[in-house]
Amino acid sequence: MTTQSLSASFIIGPDTPRWSETLHDGSQVAIRCIRASDGAAERAFIEGLSDQSRRFRFLGQTRHPSDDLIRRLTDIDYSHDVAFGAFDGADDDRLVGVSRYSTTSDGTQCECAVTVDDEWQNRGLGTALMKHLIQVARQRDIHKMHSFDSAENHRMQELAAHLGFRTRTDPDDTSQVIHELTL
Repeated sequence: MTTQSLSASFIIGPDTPRWSETLHDGSQVAIRCIRASDGAAERAFIEGLSDQSRRFRFLGQTRHPSDDLIRRLTDIDYSHDVAFGAFDGADDDRLVGVSRYSTTSDGTQCECAVTVDDEWQNRGLGTALMKHLIQVARQRDIHKMHSFDSAENHRMQELAAHLGFRTRTDPDDTSQVIHELTL
């Protein structure tokens, strides 16, 4: 995988940064910030996920996302939130993975999520998306990332462990786990 570092003064917005990645199987993706104009791609991405992947991502079923949800997922305030989309190198309109975070009001912590199209799983895409997200969070002086996930989502638990997250059972809901990474 190819990565480029960001300078500390680098501004994140709808057009920057941008990375090209070669995945484990040789396939290519372009990773860039999600834009408001990506609504149709985001909708197709969510609707194309398997029932299980949608359930794991939204901790419930969201077969047909509302216009409001699509707007919230694509109209990003890059001062507090970050969302990266991975687009198929052979079809630059096809969204195949997303990573995102949203900060707490004081900006020292964030909740993160990553979702990869079922056909693109096990190629290293989730790792690539999360590494870029973690890199940006560190540069923005965020001290801790966390994610709430289904306890049944073993792939996410493996990815979280690979990236250095600690995982514990959610004390308020034993069907969920909390992954935490100190930055």
